[in-house]
Amino acid sequence: MRRGNNRSLSFTQLLIRMDPGNKPMVQIVSLRKELSDEASSSKVASSSFRNNSSSLWRNTGVEVFSRSSREEDDEEALKWAALEKLPTYNRLKKGLWSGSQGAASEVDVDNLGYQERKNLLERLVKVAEEDNEKFLLKLKDRIDRVGIDMPTVEVRYEHLTIDAEAYVGSRALPTFINFCSNIVEVSGRVTYNGHDMHEFVPQRTAAYISQHDVHIGEMTVREALAFSARCQGVGSRYEMLAELSRREKAANIKPDPDLDIYMKAVATEGQEANVITDYILKVSTLKRLL
Repeated sequence: MRRGNNRSLSFTQLLIRMDPGNKPMVQIVSLRKELSDEASSSKVASSSFRNNSSSLWRNTGVEVFSRSSREEDDEEALKWAALEKLPTYNRLKKGLWSGSQGAASEVDVDNLGYQERKNLLERLVKVAEEDNEKFLLKLKDRIDRVGIDMPTVEVRYEHLTIDAEAYVGSRALPTFINFCSNIVEVSGRVTYNGHDMHEFVPQRTAAYISQHDVHIGEMTVREALAFSARCQGVGSRYEMLAELSRREKAANIKPDPDLDIYMKAVATEGQEANVITDYILKVSTLKRLL
């Protein structure tokens, strides 16, 4: 046998070539195959372990964050359930305030400060041109969801006739004497929300307001708006909010926390002027002039 041929043969093939009838040589071939299979199985097991450990780490991370989010939601749900157990009067004075860390805390609507009102409006109406319509639709949807109709004035007339005389000169000036003298005569039947004219005082229901506004020159824009809001008061907003809260509690409806605080603030005497003033300055161009 030549050396050149020996170099081209493997060790096991060389042994078999040297002695084909030797059985131990065949066992060596079989042993070599088993060792090769075990090495392949070891590689597959190692790769599978790395994949499983990586997947386990990723899943653990997801579970950690999702568990934290669930715990915050459960804590907020417990705090809201505690507020729901309060009487209606006390419930309208409380709200859930979401801080920068995401945790919700109970807040007294009567004690909202300037920075808290600013942060509240910033979350509700961040960009006035884009978010104001969304904010107003949220208000409408919350009220419509429980079937509350907002108070309106419905005027109906039947066989209505109006007689008036036109005057010129000094008689046409809108003075108090001329107003009493130039009385318009109305005939027919006119009702306001189903009530006849003799059942209430129409002058307290409807009034004419001229386009010439008179402001107190010593007041700033904010002070003038706050004074106007204070004069108007909360009106029927408190009664509407009380009915809204009762219906939501009966239907097990949880409102948006920020929207809930805003509606409670504008229905609270003493706080409504501040919140409404901040809102008007937020959505109008007046804020840029201050």
